[in-house]
Amino acid sequence: MSHQVDAETQLKELKRGSDEILSEKDLLEKLKRGKPLIIKAGFDPTAPDLHLGHTVLLQQMARFQRFGHHVVFLIGDFTGLVGDPSGRSKTRPQLTREEVNRNAETYKKQVFKILDPQKTEIRFNSEWLDKMTAYDFVKLAAKANVARMLEREDFKKRYTENQTISIHEFLYPLLQAYDSVVLKADVELGGRDQKFNLLLGRELMRDYGQEAQVCLTVPLLEGLDGVNKMGKSMNNYVGVDETPDQMYGKLMSLPDTMLRRYYELLSALTIDATAVLFDAVKNGEMHPKEAKSKFACEIIARYHSPTAADGARENFEKIFTRKEIPDDIPEFKFKLEGGEIWLPKLLSEVKFVTSTSEGSATFIGMASSGIATSDDSFSSTALPSRAASAICASSPDFSFKTSFRFSMTACAFLSDTLPPNHRLPNSLSAKPANNWRLTGDLTDNSGRLE
Repeated sequence: MSHQVDAETQLKELKRGSDEILSEKDLLEKLKRGKPLIIKAGFDPTAPDLHLGHTVLLQQMARFQRFGHHVVFLIGDFTGLVGDPSGRSKTRPQLTREEVNRNAETYKKQVFKILDPQKTEIRFNSEWLDKMTAYDFVKLAAKANVARMLEREDFKKRYTENQTISIHEFLYPLLQAYDSVVLKADVELGGRDQKFNLLLGRELMRDYGQEAQVCLTVPLLEGLDGVNKMGKSMNNYVGVDETPDQMYGKLMSLPDTMLRRYYELLSALTIDATAVLFDAVKNGEMHPKEAKSKFACEIIARYHSPTAADGARENFEKIFTRKEIPDDIPEFKFKLEGGEIWLPKLLSEVKFVTSTSEGSATFIGMASSGIATSDDSFSSTALPSRAASAICASSPDFSFKTSFRFSMTACAFLSDTLPPNHRLPNSLSAKPANNWRLTGDLTDNSGRLE
């Protein structure tokens, strides 16, 4: 697409990935001028990696780019030192300059998997905020008042609950607003929780004699569970830097009810093309699994390559549809000390999780997901096929061969992949996660998960 697309069509597409536009009338008037608009979106580099939930905003920036507008990806290396109080119940810890710079470099590498680097201007707000004097900060602070700041829901809640609010936290939204003044932004994008900061920028631009920016907020993306906001702490995320196999497998586990929302917020398909696809699903002309596969391949092609997407789809079909053992599965060896091993440690040892803590959370997730039989034991056949596994025993040590596809809430062991005369225990008792252990002799049928 280009900026020659009429203003009404642009607005229709931009509304698709938006939560709120303040105001639509102002945005339409700006679009009708037929000139490239300055689109600003700020990111404080407080974390080193991104997941698909973060990319909803980036995807909206990419839409503006396809219409020919000028996107400014603003890295808040200065404001990152202050710490954004949005949505916080207490003061956010401040980062060091080294942490901010390190995370900023990672951001730059990841965002160009979505944005066109030739059409993206990267700026750092330290370019102007570092140069401000104490007097400049005092003049800026005079542009707002405490009563206005306490209108923010998070500040208001903390104030009524007698929670500490530091003076520097009042400065953060002012600094973000001043960024819009410096960049002369036509539109600023942000998450739903950034609405106050974006509106303050709109007001501050008027104070400086500039045309007010349009504020466009984007919705929060639910995770793979279809309920909670996507996040690592909920173990319901798809990381931008994950392998093609992991991304494909996770997205194929997405509930059918969430598929259209993911298309609307993350796919590059137009609204009309998306409607045609889901009409085909509704009419039975396309199976939901095929629509899900198309989406997964689009996402993988974006962050890796079309070839990687085809390979991930083939691997998934080979393992989970045709029940074949993959050719390139890694092998892990470890000892059963005292005839047993703590299961969270087992998951960590075979690289299913990054730590024993995450391993414990995995089993807790299994319990909370209700994956259980009537006798309160977890059946290996009842678990979702999260991983295909093969095992060969050589007591007291044994090798564990696995092709790990997902890191959701459970890893199921498919007994039909085992060598002759070997099988995995068939039950997992519903005890607290720190008591789950693998015990017994795996060379026969006496091994149990206890």
